[in-house]
Amino acid sequence: MTRFLSCLACALLLAGAPPVAQRAPIPQQLTFTPYHATGVYDVGETVGWTVTPGPAPLTYAYKWTIRRNNAVVLKQGVLDLSTGKAAIETVADQPGMIYVAVEASADASATGNGAAEGVPRFEGGNTGRNTGLYAVGAAVAPAKIGPATPRPSDFDAFWDGKLAAQAKVPVNATLTPVETTVPGVEMHIFQLDALGSKAHGYVARPIGDGKFPAVIQLQYAGVYALNAAAVAKRASEGWLILNVDSHDKLPSDPAGGVPRGYQAVGNTDRETSYFLNMYLRDSRVLDYLLTRPDWDGRTIVLMGGSMGGQQSLALAGLRPEKISAVLVCVPAGADANGDLHGRKAGYPNWPSDNPDVMKTALYFDTVNFAPRITAPVMAGIGFIDTISPPAGIWSMLNQVRGPVEPLPMIESEHDNLTPDKVRACPVRTAEILDQLVHGSPFAPKIAR
Repeated sequence: MTRFLSCLACALLLAGAPPVAQRAPIPQQLTFTPYHATGVYDVGETVGWTVTPGPAPLTYAYKWTIRRNNAVVLKQGVLDLSTGKAAIETVADQPGMIYVAVEASADASATGNGAAEGVPRFEGGNTGRNTGLYAVGAAVAPAKIGPATPRPSDFDAFWDGKLAAQAKVPVNATLTPVETTVPGVEMHIFQLDALGSKAHGYVARPIGDGKFPAVIQLQYAGVYALNAAAVAKRASEGWLILNVDSHDKLPSDPAGGVPRGYQAVGNTDRETSYFLNMYLRDSRVLDYLLTRPDWDGRTIVLMGGSMGGQQSLALAGLRPEKISAVLVCVPAGADANGDLHGRKAGYPNWPSDNPDVMKTALYFDTVNFAPRITAPVMAGIGFIDTISPPAGIWSMLNQVRGPVEPLPMIESEHDNLTPDKVRACPVRTAEILDQLVHGSPFAPKIAR
């Protein structure tokens, strides 16, 4: 394949990060001050928040619910700010996450603002939804949060068998040059043969002779074209970067015939789950990287957010001997059986009332890949995240064999909902990448 493909001009965001549309600020009627500024408590301590009126006029009444792991109701009440402040608190009785939902409940207009007749329409809130919903979260003895479900006894045998079968398939790498306006960078689209499908993505590097540290960028959930300009920007920093499409399609194709509900495809059997081929494609990209003469032979970083973090952790577990560092922000895919054990599960949101689905989920859950991970891991954790719930992320980190750096973001929902609250994670990621590209190893700030 020799034809050139154009790279459209776009914002040079962190490679693989979801684009964030500009939107008007959401009004805040409430302000929350945690008893512990870190958001972290020990068992037996009182977990709590002082609530005061926010910058926006206080026009609604609010009710609150405290839940353990956003699943088990511990306390409920009505917010009373008649004295100018109120407290929401509970005594922590076991390791886990505390999630408090504070919901507007009265004094809203029944009509207007696009609301149907008789249906309240609340505004405001700190969860990125502008529905009058606020949330706060805390961690209780998070280093002691364990797996919700035992790891399958044949987990290692299953995946080792799949890797062995894929190793018999020739890589058959095909490269198509891609034009880029980023100076000093050469870029291609790659296509590789994997077991049962083909892997696709962009590969870019600085122009000229040399060997470069490598980063494999895995993608967040959805079906879309990859950000080629951001890939080129990363290469201009001195990286050999491979940005992997999550699907069997060209990275420049926004659809590729992939079903929108792909995460549910084949989810009743580990042999048919959509994530089987996805994870194997990721491993095949690593196979290809190891053959490239322009790789420095030492550094391989895995990175991604949400489902990209999920894939990064799975790949770090599948191929632990090859990985130098894992940098993930609000990684998805942990604790898939949580709904059965008093912990609210998140993406891929597999139905907990189907035993076959729950059995299958264990073979794709990052918690079960974690005991195979030996590389240092940095993970950003949103304390009010409902898409990548924090209890599952802590549980995963607590199984990692290598050093870990948890990055608590106590005010953060998922990155697409509260992008302003998760900036600490891409900032820390950039710091670590700068160390690695200049030859320094990643030493976690907070190691277990």
